[in-house]
Order: sequence, then structure tokens, then C-alpha cells
Amino acid sequence: MTHRTAAAPPPSGSPRAALLEVPADVLAVLLLPSPEDATEDQLRGAGCIWCETGPLNAETAIDFGEQKTLAMAGESWFPRACLRCAAAWAHRGLFEHAPLCEQCTDEVSRCEIGLALYRLIRQGRRP
Repeated sequence: MTHRTAAAPPPSGSPRAALLEVPADVLAVLLLPSPEDATEDQLRGAGCIWCETGPLNAETAIDFGEQKTLAMAGESWFPRACLRCAAAWAHRGLFEHAPLCEQCTDEVSRCEIGLALYRLIRQGRRP
């Protein structure tokens, strides 16, 4: 018997997993920090790229995928963010993006960037 106010465990195909692939256009709006300023944990994805919270895992992080950097001779780094920081930066990004985007001002559901930012905000605010 389950209590009605208790949150059900997320299904194996939870919506959180679907959002782990963040499009490159969205990454540009999020303004990822420079890898030159990152710690070793941040470079390998073990710590949040903004607040250094760690260790991160699949349930507590948004994965921004493998990134190449020109400043570090094309080396790869694997930025990830805690849910709270991803939501905060997505919120800032949405405020900067939406007023300048014709699709967002007409109908936000038509803009892939605006929609992805909105989903990151919602995902970061879930308990």
C-alpha cells in the first residue's frame, strides 16, 4: 500500500534521461565556462561546471556531452552541471534568448532552443 502523498519512483524511461542530450545551440545560450578555468573534476564531468558540486551521477547531473576546445589544442572535456545550476543558467539564457527570437515571441513551442531551455528549468526544479 502506498501513501497518496509519497512521490512514486521515476520509471526506468524517466523524462530526465531524455533531456541529457542538450543541442549545441542551447549550449551557446547557456554560456558554459571556459575549460581553462575548470578543475580536473569539472573537466571530466565529476563536478558541476558552475558551482563545483560533486560527485555528480546520472540522476543528479545534466550532461552536456563531449566538448572540444581550441584553446586546449582540441582536447576533449566533458562538462556536466548539477540540476540546480542547469536550471538557473537555463533561466538566464531563456530571458536573454526569448525577446530576440521571433519563434519564441510568436509561439514558444516552435523554438527548439526556447523549449529545451524551458525543459532544463523544469527539470532542475523537480524534487
